[in-house]
Amino acid sequence: MWLEDINLGSYRQIFKEHGVNGEYLEGMSMFTTEQILRFIRQCHMKWGDFITLCKELRRIKVACLKGEQKVHRPWWAPPCLSVVFVKVAKRNRQSRIVSLKLEQ
Repeated sequence: MWLEDINLGSYRQIFKEHGVNGEYLEGMSMFTTEQILRFIRQCHMKWGDFITLCKELRRIKVACLKGEQKVHRPWWAPPCLSVVFVKVAKRNRQSRIVSLKLEQ
């Protein structure tokens, strides 16, 4: 749904085929030039679309750090810790987590 929202919905299937999910996208900031080029080739992305993807990922991270992003329980945490996590995250901006996990 997020890809649709940022007008990159045409990449949904190819991302799914190549295992590109939220964790993968979060890790892209650590990619080398070679890894970025491989990603672009594998996903048959246009440069403009790749730039859009990077800008949107950055926008989410900045909003999270500024406290503008709604705090959610991380996808990996058990539901019983939801209330505890949200309270701690609201007190500590550095612990805010934005899940980029693609919906199936």
